[in-house]
Amino acid sequence: MQELRDTPLAPLTTFRLGGPADRLITATTDDEVIAAVREADDSGTPLLLIGGGSNLVIGDKGFPGTALRIATRGFVLDGTKLELAAGEVWTDAVDRTVEAHLAGIECLAGIPGSAGATPIQNVGAYGQEVSSTITEVIAYDRKSRETVTVPNAECGFSYRHSRFKGDPERYVVLRVRFELEDASGLSAPVKYAETARALGVGPGDRVPLDAAHETVLKLRSGKGMVLDPADHDTWSAGSFFTNPVLTPEEFAVFHARVAERLGDGVTPPAYPAGEEHIKTSAAWLIDRSGFTKGYGTGPARISTKHTLALTNRGGATTEDLLALAREVVAGVHASFGITLVNEPVTVGVSL
Repeated sequence: MQELRDTPLAPLTTFRLGGPADRLITATTDDEVIAAVREADDSGTPLLLIGGGSNLVIGDKGFPGTALRIATRGFVLDGTKLELAAGEVWTDAVDRTVEAHLAGIECLAGIPGSAGATPIQNVGAYGQEVSSTITEVIAYDRKSRETVTVPNAECGFSYRHSRFKGDPERYVVLRVRFELEDASGLSAPVKYAETARALGVGPGDRVPLDAAHETVLKLRSGKGMVLDPADHDTWSAGSFFTNPVLTPEEFAVFHARVAERLGDGVTPPAYPAGEEHIKTSAAWLIDRSGFTKGYGTGPARISTKHTLALTNRGGATTEDLLALAREVVAGVHASFGITLVNEPVTVGVSL
């Protein structure tokens, strides 16, 4: 277990933003993770958990406590059952399941971050969510001070949410278990319309697993959503805002605002989102509010490839990023009456 003092956290995040931590511990085993968490809890020291750093916005002043970087490793495949240590690099794990001809997470290719973060956010993209394949999550419960196994049904999964996100001070994810599918080299049924179009198939069809995997990677790369140190569009947290989920009544009011602002012939995006809820597109809202690709004049700007990503063009501060985020939130609310919610976790700052 490595320990450093007064260490910058920016290099541990995909934004490359954030001040130093009083103390940075890197844990490479579950026992080391638990020991570090217990030490912080026993001493009353603030604790920040860091995995891949792809979903963090850390304030310029840094973190006045212990930052715990979870760097555990473990990829265990038994038939269609997969167990990942929390510190496993998610993109690598997805690649290995495709190489093993197992379907279920192939459309989650290219998503930066660690495996342990996936159940917290219920990570999803291109028609797949980890909640559909996770069987259980092994976590350290800081309240009971013991390791617990949480079955899927008790994880409280919903859109970009879970029991673990709802109570972030309680659980530390150690391992995640999945049940994948042996579909004889085929993908899971393609659910996302953009993916289906790119593959030349209809929704619900299966395609060769490699084809689904590579198509998603190309789609993500085209939007600057696959990490590339040379591409500032990827110096981001991916999608900065979640897609708003509205009641039918709220959507009707929103639709009326759209007609008033853009004309009766304009129909906003609408997708079913559980019982009696409708999801619309944050990217559409941002673009129609005047924040187009590349918007901004400072070191923090909207991606040149996708309006949903806020980026560090080099030399930005966290305050630069937050100023842009606040401008977008205010503009969308003024245009359509909807308040966007940030997807990344903020540390020491807020919108």
